[in-house]
Amino acid sequence: MKIICGGMWVALIVAASNTWAAPVFMSEEWAAEACNAWNENPKLVTGLAGKWIGNDAGRGYKVIHIYRSDCDTTRRVELTITDSEGGAHCSYGGTVQHNALNGDVDYLMYANDQDWVCMGKGDWGCGPMGAMATGKLKFEGPKMEAMSVMGPFEDFLLLTGSLDSDRNSCP
Repeated sequence: MKIICGGMWVALIVAASNTWAAPVFMSEEWAAEACNAWNENPKLVTGLAGKWIGNDAGRGYKVIHIYRSDCDTTRRVELTITDSEGGAHCSYGGTVQHNALNGDVDYLMYANDQDWVCMGKGDWGCGPMGAMATGKLKFEGPKMEAMSVMGPFEDFLLLTGSLDSDRNSCP
């Protein structure tokens, strides 16, 4: 009987230690998952191929920095997007690797937590046009270029809400 009981305790301890916790929203771990989710989204991969991904200042990549304004605003994460196999693929998601953004090709996006939730759900007024027009999404980068890719950009906003994440703490 002791062996069974002891075995049950071992099983409970192992199960508890293997419990997966969702990454903190917009943490480095979350950004890595967002990068993978980007690559699984055909609207982002194909919708941003061609002209959008081609506008890279000759570097071979575009950079997107994002953060939550309700947290430490110096804690940004980065997605690096490259032209690969004719599509706009995320090649990196994590801590900022490119500190200086090129305003002609790169993007900086931030919002408060409430607005990120709204955009991630795709609620009325929280799509790309509504979010930018109402100031829910703060945005720096090539605005005319962004306006030309509103369909795929909407999928990016929805992606931010589709990933399981801890929104109760800051990165």
